[in-house]
Amino acid sequence: MTYLAEPIFRAILAILVVVVLCRINGLRSFSKMSSFDFALTVATGSLLAGTVQNTDTGIGIGLVSIVAVFAIQYFTARLRQSFGWAQRLIDNEPLLLVERGQILHDHLKAARVTEDDLMAKLRAANTFSLADVRAVVLETTGDISVLHAPGSDRALHPDILNGVRTRL
Repeated sequence: MTYLAEPIFRAILAILVVVVLCRINGLRSFSKMSSFDFALTVATGSLLAGTVQNTDTGIGIGLVSIVAVFAIQYFTARLRQSFGWAQRLIDNEPLLLVERGQILHDHLKAARVTEDDLMAKLRAANTFSLADVRAVVLETTGDISVLHAPGSDRALHPDILNGVRTRL
């Protein structure tokens, strides 16, 4: 029975530590924000699994490793908030794919997004006509945002595209 009890205890303890760290670190802990956040999420999952499964190593080493990953994420988030150069270094830059109904084919190619992928996103956003599309942006997370105003001549407020790379 001890053979089964230790991994169960380790799992409970490790998961509790991760939950506490998520509460301290905030919602960004496992958000889909950037490639850096993705890497830390994968690292946390790997460390959690290793901590639970590797009964040959003390649980403290695994828990300290998990705390270290969360600390790195916390301090990196602070750096990104405080210094523009850090944000540019760590985060991907959003890229404009469609502007005022015109597909920017060079941007699609640079982002390795096919026109079929773009059309699928437009359909998912209930877009009936490219003429209704004000902008399509490939976000830092890899998501594609569709900004449209069907049947309207409303202009897109320039702040909406703040930080979006509009030219290659």
